[in-house]
Amino acid sequence: MIIQNIKPHSFHIPVMGLGYTLETPLKVAQFGISSVVSIMDDALLEDMRRVKSRLLDVPYLPIESKVADSRAKRITAYLDFLHDQVNLQLDKIKKQVFEKGQEIDTYFDLLDEQHPVKKLYNLMFTLGGSARALIESQLRSYIQAGKIDVNIMTKVDKLNYDEKGDELPREFSDALSALRGFAQSKLNASVVFSAGMNPALYGYAEQFDAFFPDKSGNLEKRIILKVSDYRSALIQGKFLAKKGLWVSEFRIESGLNCGGHAFATDGILLGPILEEFKQNRESLQQTLLEACNQALLAKGKPLLLSDEKLLITVQGGIGTAQEDKFLRQYYQLDGTGWGSPFLMVPEATNVDEDTLQKLIQAKKSDYYLSHASPLGVRFNNLRTSSAETQRKKRIEKDRAGSPCYKKFLSFNTEFTEKPICTASRQYLNLKIKAMKDQFSEQEFAKQAENVLAKDCLCEGLGAAALITNGATPARNLTAATICPGPNLAYFSGVFSLKQMVGHIYGRLSIMHDSNRPHMFVKELQLYIDYLKEAIEDSILEQPAKFENYVSKFKENLRQGIGYYMNLLEEVSIDADELVPKIQSQFQDALHELEELAVPAYS
Repeated sequence: MIIQNIKPHSFHIPVMGLGYTLETPLKVAQFGISSVVSIMDDALLEDMRRVKSRLLDVPYLPIESKVADSRAKRITAYLDFLHDQVNLQLDKIKKQVFEKGQEIDTYFDLLDEQHPVKKLYNLMFTLGGSARALIESQLRSYIQAGKIDVNIMTKVDKLNYDEKGDELPREFSDALSALRGFAQSKLNASVVFSAGMNPALYGYAEQFDAFFPDKSGNLEKRIILKVSDYRSALIQGKFLAKKGLWVSEFRIESGLNCGGHAFATDGILLGPILEEFKQNRESLQQTLLEACNQALLAKGKPLLLSDEKLLITVQGGIGTAQEDKFLRQYYQLDGTGWGSPFLMVPEATNVDEDTLQKLIQAKKSDYYLSHASPLGVRFNNLRTSSAETQRKKRIEKDRAGSPCYKKFLSFNTEFTEKPICTASRQYLNLKIKAMKDQFSEQEFAKQAENVLAKDCLCEGLGAAALITNGATPARNLTAATICPGPNLAYFSGVFSLKQMVGHIYGRLSIMHDSNRPHMFVKELQLYIDYLKEAIEDSILEQPAKFENYVSKFKENLRQGIGYYMNLLEEVSIDADELVPKIQSQFQDALHELEELAVPAYS
C-alpha cells in the first residue's frame, strides 16, 4: 500500500469572509487539513503579513500601495509567507518524537479511525525495536501539509485607475491582479473561482505556465470551480478546457444552506444536483479531458495524464458525521467542506471575542438571509453582529452608509460617472433622495428597507483577522460582519480542533440541538421560506412573468421532495430510527409548498 497517495483528511475548510480563514493555514495545514484563504483584500493581506511577521519574528519588508502592481505583489508576498511558515512547521513536526502532547502525535490523532495511516499509527504502539522504528519512519515520510488554496470571487473585479485618474489596463483589475498574485507565488495549490463565470479572468489564466501541465504532466497551480448545479459546471468546465485549462475539482455548494453569499437556484435541491453529477461524472471527466488535451495539443504544450482525475466535493449545511459519510459514499464524492462550525474553533479560524460570544448566544432567528451585500446577491448574516449594530446607529443618526475606503465593491453608476459602492454613504444619500420622489410613502418604506440594509463588507469581513492578533484595523473600523450559514444555529460553545474533527469523523457529537433537521430537510425549508419572501415582496409590483417563476420554482421543489422520498425507500440517509421523522418532515414541507400561491392580479 502506497500511503503517500492517500490524503490525510476527507474534509476541507472553505473560505469564510475576507479574514476569518486568512490565518487558517498557519493553524491547521501542519496537521494535514486543507483550507481556503480569500485573496481579494490586498491591504488586509499586507497588514496580516506585517502583524504575523512581528509575532513570529520574521523579517518584513513592506509593499506600499504606490508601488507598481502592488496588489499582485502583496498577494504573492502573503502567500509565500504562508508557504514558508507551514514548511517550517512541518519540518519541526517531522523531527519530533512520538509521544502525547507533541504536534506529531496530534497530526495522527486527528485522522479518521478508518484511515489506513491511523491504523498504522495505532499499530506502532503495540510494537517495539526495529519493527516500531520502521513504522515510525513510514509515518514521518507520510506527513504532508494541508493545501493552502485561495479564493477569488469572480464578480469582485473592479477596474482600477492610476494616480492621474486614468483607467489602468484590464490585467490590473481586482480579480486579474489577484490571479497574478497567486500564479507568481510559491504555492503548489489551487485557486477556487466562485460566484460564476468571468471570461476575462478565465482567459487571463492562459498567461501563466503554472496552470498548464509540465513535461511530466503535473500541474503546479490548479483550478477549482465552486458551482451550484451541473449545467454551470459543464459550461464553465468546457470554457476553460477549450483554452487548455483543466478544472481539477468542482465544489458543489448548497444554494441557500451555506455561509456568505447565497446563490439560490430556482428551487433545484442539493440531492438531485448531486445525483446528476453522480450519473454524469464519467462523461463529464471524459468530455473535459478530451477538450483540454485537444487545446493543449494545438498550443504545443504537454498533455494531461490519462489518469488525471476530476474531483467532486460538496459543502453547505453538513452538520453530522452521518450526513458527511452518506454524502461521500452514496454520491461517490471525493470530500466535503465544513465551514461555519469552524467559526467556533479558535484553533482554526480568527473570530474576535465579541463576535464569538454573540455566536454562542445567538438564537436560530438571529441567523438570516439579508440584503447586506453591495453585490445585490443575498447574504447570510447575523442580526446581533457589531456591524449590524453600527449600521442601524448610522441610520438613526441620519448618516446611513459607510465611508468607502477600499472600494472593492464599487460597481454602481446610477448617480455617478465613476462607479461607487451601494453601501457607501455617498450612494445611500443620493438613492434615498431619489426614492422619496419616485415612490409612494408605502412603497418607499418597503424599498428603503432593502436599500438601507447594505453594509460595508470590505471592512467588516476582515476586521476580526487583525483584532484577534492584537492589532487595530485602519481608521479604527473594528465593527465585524460575520456570515455564518444557518447550520451554525445548531452548534453552541467554543470547541477545540480535536473536538470539531472528532465530531466530523463521528468520534463524538458536539451538536447541542437534537431537534436539528437533516441537512436535506433544512435546505428544503430554507427554499420554501425564500419563495414565501419572494411572493410577499412581489405584491407591490407583481411583474407579469412572476407567476411563471413561482410555478417553475414550486415544480422543482416538488420534484426534489419526490426524489428524497424515493431515496428514503431505497437507502438509509441517516440513522434508521430517524427515517420516519425525516419522511414526515418532507411531507409537511410538501403540504406547506402546495399552499403557497401568488396573489391574484387585480
